[in-house]
Amino acid sequence: MPLVQLKLGPADRDTPLSLDDFESAEYEPGYKYELIDGRLSVAPAPNLPENFLETWLYQELAVYHKRQPAILGYVTSKPRIFVEGRRRSTVPEPDIACYARIDLVGGLRDLAWRDMRPVLVCEILVDGDPAKDLVRNPELYLAVPSIKEYWVLDGRLDPERPTLIQHRRHGKRWIVREFPYGSTFTTKLLPGFSLRIDPYK
Repeated sequence: MPLVQLKLGPADRDTPLSLDDFESAEYEPGYKYELIDGRLSVAPAPNLPENFLETWLYQELAVYHKRQPAILGYVTSKPRIFVEGRRRSTVPEPDIACYARIDLVGGLRDLAWRDMRPVLVCEILVDGDPAKDLVRNPELYLAVPSIKEYWVLDGRLDPERPTLIQHRRHGKRWIVREFPYGSTFTTKLLPGFSLRIDPYK
């Protein structure tokens, strides 16, 4: 007898799930789904202002990747990050992730998110739950040793004038700094990268 495919939506928030069920389920569109500590996390799909900021930041990182492929080998949106060492499966899906390298030796078909090691992850915060990006995610991403920095592009007050919140790994904790709208952000993680925090520039 064939297995019945799970069909999940916002009403199923906090439902316990195995990783296999999470990966094979069919989801009601219009929402973002993650598996956190073995339970389904549900958030509304990004609105247009959030998508605008995500596209802007992604393009800035993609341009850097083209200039410096030896430093950033891959930049993508909507990846999956596997957080090891927790009692139940935890797979957050940041808006953007950057990888120092991508191993294509075995061919593209053999690649899996579980095997990827991000060095930078980014979230865009406009109308979503700030606790997810500012409380939950710092803890989760700190538990992934390859992640050296976690950025939150915060447009809650005004998406046209966002603030960049940088979490930089320092041992077993984050050092957190805020870069206001109009300032220029640089980081040792990405030599030569310079970001004017203004989505219209």
